[in-house]
Amino acid sequence: LALYFHSGEREEKCIIEDIPSDTLVIGNYKVQHWDIHEQDFLESAPGLGMFVTVTSPSAEVILSKLYGLQGTFSFTSYLSGEHIICLQSNSTRLVVFAQSKLRIHLDIRVGEHFLDESVLQAKDKVNEVNMRLEHLIEQIHHVSKEQNYEREREEKFRKTSEETNSNILWWAVVQTIILISVGIWQTKSLRDFFISKKLV
Repeated sequence: LALYFHSGEREEKCIIEDIPSDTLVIGNYKVQHWDIHEQDFLESAPGLGMFVTVTSPSAEVILSKLYGLQGTFSFTSYLSGEHIICLQSNSTRLVVFAQSKLRIHLDIRVGEHFLDESVLQAKDKVNEVNMRLEHLIEQIHHVSKEQNYEREREEKFRKTSEETNSNILWWAVVQTIILISVGIWQTKSLRDFFISKKLV
């Protein structure tokens, strides 16, 4: 997931990522500050940093840390589900005076384990091949976790659908019984009315 978005100087922006359990998540971000004179977003903004907060599906904060204008954060999920990743600048200006706009470039990679540059430049080809094999095995484990997670979600969705369909069926039966009962009651009431008026 790679994107960029605009934010106010004191504004918190959050995204939601659906992540399987026991999965490494790596995020890279870069912040640009709006320059009034240049009428453009520039890289330099002395003293400005970003608070990164990650909340698990159980509402537990699993990462809360201050970084610089650009940086890399990472965390490992221990629960499967929607994780909330929030970024907010560390600006100390009052909201009334904090009128500057920020552009935040964010790249989030889920379940990726990257090879070290030293491995790529390794002279020992056997070690390099071993490291690449380990990397591929990690990727296979990640794909397997993703598939299991999707299977769990499909199972949950199927159960919910079956329960909904069952409820709809019972509601239709109840409605039919009510309609028949009302019809019988109206017929009996009309018959009693006609008998009492000696019309039959």
